[in-house]
Amino acid sequence: MIGQDLLGIENLEREQIELILETAERMQEIGAREVKKVPTLRGHTLVNLFFEPSTRTQTSFEIAGKRLSADVVNFSASSSSLTKAESLLDTGKTIDAMDPDAVIVRHKVAGVPQRLADVLEAPVINAGDGAHEHPSQALLDMLTVSQEKGRIEGLTVAIIGDIAHSRVARSNIYGFTKLGAEVRVAGPPTMLPARVEALGVKAYTSLREALDGADVVMALRIQNERIAGACFPSVREYSATFGLDRVKLRYARPDAIVMHPGPVNRGVELSHDLADQRPSVVLDQVRNGVALRMALLYLIAGRRSAVERG
Repeated sequence: MIGQDLLGIENLEREQIELILETAERMQEIGAREVKKVPTLRGHTLVNLFFEPSTRTQTSFEIAGKRLSADVVNFSASSSSLTKAESLLDTGKTIDAMDPDAVIVRHKVAGVPQRLADVLEAPVINAGDGAHEHPSQALLDMLTVSQEKGRIEGLTVAIIGDIAHSRVARSNIYGFTKLGAEVRVAGPPTMLPARVEALGVKAYTSLREALDGADVVMALRIQNERIAGACFPSVREYSATFGLDRVKLRYARPDAIVMHPGPVNRGVELSHDLADQRPSVVLDQVRNGVALRMALLYLIAGRRSAVERG
């Protein structure tokens, strides 16, 4: 996979997903050492090109790169020539001319990582673009489920909340279905995309029906920054109907785990106690994110020529 772009889960083969997850499991051993560093990417340069706020994704990509001994540069849009009306593509080409070995991109507009990948010689890793995809988040979610449950094939995964505006939901739908899980989505009708069943999922407007027998329950944040107008009467009503707590979780399997990509709106998507204690694996997701992103950088970082890009 060296030199290849990672723009989404949709175009990955099952074998590629499994390779990434297997590599991430090996990377976890590095995080358990007293000295959490190996020389694997020494001499490589990675650029975090983030145009949206981020805590987990940007920080974990930075830690992942440094644990592999790469030089990591965090790009700040507010202090760049973008403030002087330089175009996004010119900014990307300028950074590419400095010969980085990978560029990690987050942007509020869907398709920006693809547009940059079309013109950069460095491989582009999509760290989230609009409501399109967030591949590394889905991969770390699959890693977490695999380690918690010992498998993904045959599991039932229920994704609850703002499906229509969530790039995490889309990437997880692609990933879990490719690995043989049954995926259900549930939320208010206004938060379910039209024809979502075409993605191979079962859609519900009843939380109880969606949770029935689920092995994995993933709550999603309400994507207020991407919502135009009101999608539900009030936050209180949303929480009462689709917010997860221990009472509602009884509809799922007794050994079901609870996930959330973060940041968590406590008392809205998850009750306070469920956010902090088992069966929640929220912090395990964060921890696994470093190893997963180490695996991506190890597998992908490395420039290729324009001729190779075609």
